[in-house]
Amino acid sequence: MKMKVVSPTFFPPEIQEKIDQMVAQYERKQAAILPILNLAQEYFGYVTPEAEKFVSEYLEVPLVHVREVVSFYTLLRTTPPGKCRIAMCTTTSCVLRGADRLLEYAQTKLGINPGETTADGRFTLESVECLGACEFGPVAHINHTYTGYLSEETLDRIFQHAATDREDWCAEVPVVETPGEPLISKFFHMKESHKLDTYLEHHGYEAAKKVLAEMKPDDLIEAVKKSNLRGLGGAGFSVGMKWSFVPKETSKPKYLVVNADEGEPGTFKDKYILVKSPHLLIEGMILASFAVGIHKAFVYIRKEYQLPFERLKAAVDEAYAKGLLGKNIMGTGFDLDIVIHRGAGAYICGEESALLESLEGKKGFPRLRPPFPAIAGLFGCPTVINNVETLAYLPFIANRGYEWFAGLGTGKCGGMKLYCVSGRVEQPGIYELPMGTTLRDIIFEYAGGVSEGRKLKAVIPGGISANILTADEIDVKMDFDSLKAAGTMLGSSGVMVLDETDCIVKALYYASKFFAHESCGQCSPCREGTGWAHKIVKRILEGKGRQADLDNLLDLASFMGGNTICAFGDAAAMPVNSYIKKFRSEFEYHIQHKQCDITYADAQH
Repeated sequence: MKMKVVSPTFFPPEIQEKIDQMVAQYERKQAAILPILNLAQEYFGYVTPEAEKFVSEYLEVPLVHVREVVSFYTLLRTTPPGKCRIAMCTTTSCVLRGADRLLEYAQTKLGINPGETTADGRFTLESVECLGACEFGPVAHINHTYTGYLSEETLDRIFQHAATDREDWCAEVPVVETPGEPLISKFFHMKESHKLDTYLEHHGYEAAKKVLAEMKPDDLIEAVKKSNLRGLGGAGFSVGMKWSFVPKETSKPKYLVVNADEGEPGTFKDKYILVKSPHLLIEGMILASFAVGIHKAFVYIRKEYQLPFERLKAAVDEAYAKGLLGKNIMGTGFDLDIVIHRGAGAYICGEESALLESLEGKKGFPRLRPPFPAIAGLFGCPTVINNVETLAYLPFIANRGYEWFAGLGTGKCGGMKLYCVSGRVEQPGIYELPMGTTLRDIIFEYAGGVSEGRKLKAVIPGGISANILTADEIDVKMDFDSLKAAGTMLGSSGVMVLDETDCIVKALYYASKFFAHESCGQCSPCREGTGWAHKIVKRILEGKGRQADLDNLLDLASFMGGNTICAFGDAAAMPVNSYIKKFRSEFEYHIQHKQCDITYADAQH
């Protein structure tokens, strides 16, 4: 394809060549909007008006559409940033460890507010939602490099040098002794585990070779059904059943889309798979594609994940070079190509239909269903969408059998699970444990208990969207069905722990801030409801609450739940409902006395 050039010197030849290669990967040119905009931002420092015009002309889409996309994604900038961009996370896990106070410290030291750049152009300060590194909270991105655990001393060094060195933050994940054999997590502590040679030394790609040579696709689908593997991105639907919905005979191509847009606060498990064992994901993608008859797959990875992206890209290149991807994989006659597609900052793109819209080069607006992706997904074709962790367990099932895998879990939830633990615990990190391990054991036996010997107050068991549990509700099994019966959900398995010094009103403030910020705005119940919920909770936290506020918040939650195209409205309503219903007296104290209860006021104010 010959590129339309806005001006002869707009991009140098090497950048133009990259753009041509990007567009060639997609069935529709428009799908390359985000890759080209991301590339333009890397080159210029921000998306210039000229770059928008270039994208419009080259991809033959209206300029207004390009500007619509640019304005939708939070990581696409339209003004130049400072030399050092400091993006500080201010979502629940980081706030529990003092992120809000550190942001105030940074504002004072730099003399600017979030969203501003210092007069000398050295620093841009940003307050951002979850960066996917909750285990190192408080955490920040310094020019897209993670820095955590953040402190005033760390910030002073950054202010002095206006830069930071990349650190291998994954090396700090606590080594966990689990009751059984570690599966995915065994790679987390191996030297150079991300490289193909290491993966091959540990029986890598043996499952794919065996399945492609010896099994029929339907047999693999049945084995995955019987393994009780559930979708581990949050929905918990039977993976094999999901695959079976894709029509076997169709004139259209079929696609696999891997959801690596891990944006749920409290969740960071997929990041480690991408960094520490990307070949495990690739092998899982081969197996899923073979089962469904797919020959092209896309990995949608969040923009914040720079090192995970680099590791996955290198692994894909290794796999192609070794004949593990492309035509005639391992001489079996099966073909599979993989395209890595980077997002640009939008939590809503973790919702599968919004992800498809984004992948097609549009705003991340969820779709009305039916039709479902299995019938009409990417580019209107049958599509399977699976989460990173889900696919990473497939090689183990193929190698050791569905009965073995099903036996590791409990009930209809088979296998192991990567539990992400953050907040007020002694050892934040990832814990791979049998599905159905109790929440109490995860916190006290594996994560070292509540930090500083304090009392447990509450736990959010499945990412910020999950209904909160009180300290006397933690004997529940951490699986999809048990948590549903307990009135909450496993979700993304992001366990966030609150202790006796934590203000529930403040916790709801940051949860409501997140949802108000991340609502895509398509549905009025969600757009208006999340905004009003955040304003009301903010008013209560600031000591300006009214007696009617709590009932109004519960009414708002009822208004949002079940009245939107996707489940975002329900997710936003859950914290409002559960925090108020389980800790109403604490909210009432705030309203009556204009401050936190005396038992934890000193710690919070």
